[in-house]
Amino acid sequence: MRTGALLVSHRSCGLPAPHRQETPAMSSTATATAAPEQLIADSRERIDAIDDRIIGLIQERMAVSAVIQDARIASGGRRVHLSREMEVLAHWSDALGKPGTGLAMTLLELCRGRV
Repeated sequence: MRTGALLVSHRSCGLPAPHRQETPAMSSTATATAAPEQLIADSRERIDAIDDRIIGLIQERMAVSAVIQDARIASGGRRVHLSREMEVLAHWSDALGKPGTGLAMTLLELCRGRV
């Protein structure tokens, strides 16, 4: 399981890719599969980078939500505004369907903070 820590690949560090020795029996097979293997590796690196950005955005959203909650409580209001949460759920559901609702529920749970 990944945590909020950033993963560093050989590419992002400027290090050369690990070297694989190829035997004659591997050469034709390796040539046929090198492109898909590289495509998968590159795509996974992109996904990891996207995940890191999403985590950062969620952390930013949590901080902004805490500011709103503090202001609401300081003015005598409630920490959670249910009609606003319903708007958020509808927005995510409209954009991503039923799975979007689940994501929004998790996001709202993260952003409510600790009682």
